[in-house]
Amino acid sequence: MTFSRSGGPPRLPLAAGKPVQSAAVASIDSRQLFQQSSTIHIEHAGQRYVLRVTRENKLILTK
Repeated sequence: MTFSRSGGPPRLPLAAGKPVQSAAVASIDSRQLFQQSSTIHIEHAGQRYVLRVTRENKLILTK
């Protein structure tokens, strides 16, 4: 997968002129993640990230 410098969506690599099939993408409802909280901590590759829901019901991810 490659990312566009213009900020567009990622592009899949081509195999014989056709896009490569990717595995199904997992999906989870944010209510399951947050439950009764507006902030959760995510550990990834030894780094801690904070995911929070704003008053406008938007998600913000910070390091």
